[in-house]
Amino acid sequence: MSSPRPTLNAPRTFKPYPLQWPLPKLLLTAVLGLIALIAFIAVPLFGNDYWLNAILIPFLVLSLAGLGLNLVTGYAGQLSLGSAAFMSVGAYATYNLMVRVPGLPLVVDLLLGGLITAAVGAVFGLPSLRIKGFYLIVSTLAAQFFVEWIFTRVSWFSNDDTSGVLSAPRLTAFGWKIDTPAARYLLVLGVTTVLFVLATRLVRSELGRRWMAVRDMDTAARVIGIPIGRTKLLAFALSSFVIGIAGALWAFAYLGTVEPHGFDLNLSFQVLFIIIIGGMGSVGGNFLGAAFIVLLPILLSNAAGALASVGIEAGQLQNLQKILFGTLIIVFLIKEPDGLARLVQTARNRQRDWPLRA
Repeated sequence: MSSPRPTLNAPRTFKPYPLQWPLPKLLLTAVLGLIALIAFIAVPLFGNDYWLNAILIPFLVLSLAGLGLNLVTGYAGQLSLGSAAFMSVGAYATYNLMVRVPGLPLVVDLLLGGLITAAVGAVFGLPSLRIKGFYLIVSTLAAQFFVEWIFTRVSWFSNDDTSGVLSAPRLTAFGWKIDTPAARYLLVLGVTTVLFVLATRLVRSELGRRWMAVRDMDTAARVIGIPIGRTKLLAFALSSFVIGIAGALWAFAYLGTVEPHGFDLNLSFQVLFIIIIGGMGSVGGNFLGAAFIVLLPILLSNAAGALASVGIEAGQLQNLQKILFGTLIIVFLIKEPDGLARLVQTARNRQRDWPLRA
């Protein structure tokens, strides 16, 4: 028996050809590979000392510090303003390990310094079990002043040095002397790359999903069985671990000294601006925010040099730079509160869907 012939009014099922665009993913992989080749090979060979010391090294270290703060604030939703304090803990812990236990490799010193900072960060994260929001910011701000005070008053942390300013020890890793700007850049780049890869896997794991659940609604997270206290303390500990390693690199590879005043409150605000501008809850946004923080003052300084020839005094130029910098941050936050990472994601989506857009 033959099947009935379809009538004109019968519904039809359309199965369009599935549109797939592998080019953006392949292009992204190729771009990342090219950036890695340039960063690890071309930059150390052809970069001058100014670019390595004054721009690239602080850019990478601040990106790493922003990553650490983003773990606890952007993903776990716990506000913190003590990043510079935890950076100083990592720097002093690593320094004392290198001085008092000279046989340890540099990688082990950095890891142990990060673990010590993680323990300190978990202690200062205990108030998050009871308070949140503005009050939590105040409690983490107390860490900033307490840590600076104890490193200034207790001479043991400075190896009984009366000057208070310690010269960074010579760095060696696997028999490789890290005594040139290119070598220090490669050290910072290697550590930053490893930690960013691990953080990317971490935020996509079960713990990362717990952090985001606590950030979005901690009451609902508690109802579904997420241990709120342990999740928050893990966020503070892992965040402080990354920030502590960033602090050690900041002291050894960039400043060349270990001193409490090198980790002041201004540095904490810089790290906070990095995650706000780059995008909270974004791993790649830390690079964008750090680039904004590092490069914009340089551009403003060059523009100020042109204005100085007109007759504007140097003090007025410094005030104009601060005003312009603050104004740009405010305008940017109003126009794009999700940060530069959101702009990049929007551009990627438009590039991916461009054949379907009118």
